[in-house]
Amino acid sequence: MSHLPERMLSGYRSFMTGRYASESDRYRTLARDGQAPEIMVIACCDSRAAPESIFDAGPGEMFVVRNVANLVPPYAPDGEFHSTSAALEFAVQSLKIRNIVVMGHGRCGGIRAALNPGAEPLSPGDFIGKWMSLVGPAADAVAQNRMMTVGERQTALERISIRFSIANLRTFPCVKILEEKGRINLYGAWFDISTGELWIMNRDTGDFERPDFGS
Repeated sequence: MSHLPERMLSGYRSFMTGRYASESDRYRTLARDGQAPEIMVIACCDSRAAPESIFDAGPGEMFVVRNVANLVPPYAPDGEFHSTSAALEFAVQSLKIRNIVVMGHGRCGGIRAALNPGAEPLSPGDFIGKWMSLVGPAADAVAQNRMMTVGERQTALERISIRFSIANLRTFPCVKILEEKGRINLYGAWFDISTGELWIMNRDTGDFERPDFGS
């Protein structure tokens, strides 16, 4: 009989005796009534930047979509396969999500690859290069700025790509209409893996600022 990796089995045992045991009523309610989260997070699939952990979210609280470099493609109903767009459509039209957060992070491998197209690719496969071409023009512009250090260019594109994805969100009619009616809010956030700092995009200026949690 095949088994999952031992790390997963031990984690599941811990989950059942810990979190599930303490929140079993909530899980049963979610199973009976379905999910009704108000927040959607579009995040990177990097294993170091899990939104549920960063925001200490409980079951049913956040609808999370993760892809390489937390990108949102433009609206393109062309009959092809669009997983992020499909998840967005479901979240907005079926779950009636009220808040969408695009969350990037520091040291993103996808962004690093976009900045260094001549370097060894993330993989020799057929999909990542095409996917990262979404930020190609911005990557070219940032890469040409030699007044910035390598690290500064990386952080700059990580944040620019968040603004880029939010702009693409507005190409989806369902999002644009609801935002104009004040029924949905769009946010940008950037998480620093090394320090744990969270930076929030100012929706008026586009600048990233650290939130003031008070004393």
